[in-house]
Amino acid sequence: MKQSTNQELPKARTAGLLVRELEDELLVYDLDDHRAHCLNKTAAMIWNLCDGKSSASQIATNISRMAGLPVPEELIWLGLANLQKTRLLNDGTARVNGAKTLTRRDVLRRLGVGAAVALPLVTSVFAPRASEAATCKTVSTPCTANAQCCSGTCVGCPGSCTVCT
Repeated sequence: MKQSTNQELPKARTAGLLVRELEDELLVYDLDDHRAHCLNKTAAMIWNLCDGKSSASQIATNISRMAGLPVPEELIWLGLANLQKTRLLNDGTARVNGAKTLTRRDVLRRLGVGAAVALPLVTSVFAPRASEAATCKTVSTPCTANAQCCSGTCVGCPGSCTVCT
């Protein structure tokens, strides 16, 4: 029997993440690249079962038991591809086999449109750092502190932003 490799045993990334469980979804904030990810129930179940010891087939079996419904392995591969794309799997999990060409459309075609409700979905949002989100005032704009001005110079009290020459 062929021995499974690392690529077939996905492991969820845990370092540098803030995780918050909600009723039907899991929110994951990546501290490294400042992205917030919302995993629906199916994607969250897949991610939680990525222990580096279970194959996609074993994950499908476990989710089938938990959901009380048969879960096809294709659904797991789609979820793993989404998790890999959003960097929620460890870097050591090179390329998840089977996920390389599988698309949501392929899975829907194979399983039927009724399976759309169970599709693993990961929605991501970029969250800028405070310094990137802040706005500054341009030259000749009223100010009360140097930090408010793009030039870093507020002259007067109250003053206006100026450019030092």
